[in-house]
Amino acid sequence: MSQSVHRTDVVIVGAGPVGLFAVFECGMLKMRCHVVDALDMVGGQCTALYPEKPIYDIPAHPAIEAAALIDRLAEQAAPFAPTYHLGQQVEKLTRTDEGRWLVETNKGVQIDAKAVIIAAGCGAFGPNRPPLDGLEGFEGTSVFYMVRRRQDFAGKRVVIAGGGDSAVDWALSLSEVAEKVSLVHRRAKFRAAPESVARLDALAREGKIEMVVPYQLAGLEGADGQLTAVRVATLDGEEKAVPADAMLAFFGLSMNLGPIADWGLNLERSHIAVSLPGCATSAPGIFAIGDIATYPGKLKLILCGFSEAAQAAHAIHPMVHPGEALHFEYSTSKGVPGA
Repeated sequence: MSQSVHRTDVVIVGAGPVGLFAVFECGMLKMRCHVVDALDMVGGQCTALYPEKPIYDIPAHPAIEAAALIDRLAEQAAPFAPTYHLGQQVEKLTRTDEGRWLVETNKGVQIDAKAVIIAAGCGAFGPNRPPLDGLEGFEGTSVFYMVRRRQDFAGKRVVIAGGGDSAVDWALSLSEVAEKVSLVHRRAKFRAAPESVARLDALAREGKIEMVVPYQLAGLEGADGQLTAVRVATLDGEEKAVPADAMLAFFGLSMNLGPIADWGLNLERSHIAVSLPGCATSAPGIFAIGDIATYPGKLKLILCGFSEAAQAAHAIHPMVHPGEALHFEYSTSKGVPGA
């Protein structure tokens, strides 16, 4: 167990894009931050699951790869010298006699802070796996739930299963390098950005993407971990085989809040309920932002998480600097320390 206790202004739980931007927002208000994340790197899902995935809804970036976005956010936070505690999970939050919060991790690190910002995304996450016989024998060799390097699929016949943004975005991206991309979905309507769906339709008309709709996964063919085909079926049971060297299954992530569920916060369907403005939780001094936070009208967009980070930082300021008036200034006026 750690013998020393770190003291800081704010602890941020989660080093994904929203957590990193919270470091910047707190720093601009002269608040020091420690950041804890279960992964051994910053970036959250952007780094762990899809570093090469293009993101299209970041202001001023018509398209930016997830890893590049994380690099820019870490660079933006760097002038404020955050302390990172990576590869460890917050297990316990305790209210101290001073009205502060003691944060304890599974590695014995203890951090005493005036406020806590939970930016843990969807908590501990894992892929929702399709219920296919023999699936485990192909996982990691020719069946995947994420794309780390686009070039890994160059020249291959790729079957993508799913109907959301990830499935559509990767169909568009991999169509540029794969020999063939086949997109399997149980209906013709996709739950993705309209512009992306329009591009998908255009590539399908050009023959660059095969639309396998309305079908759903029915089975896998191959041996020794290597796919040769993916069997698909209509709702009426009519089956066919789609030749494939690899399959990407995008059916979302299963959420597990882990220790967060035991912190005494108001939870709604595995999310933390917060009040606006400020993103305060039911516990004084604890705030939640990003995908883990919920409120009426919530949109799960990175740019909304950025806004929530700014709101939380401004709500925390009087806790860290009591009695000090906060005169709002634009960053173009006040600049950044060291700039």
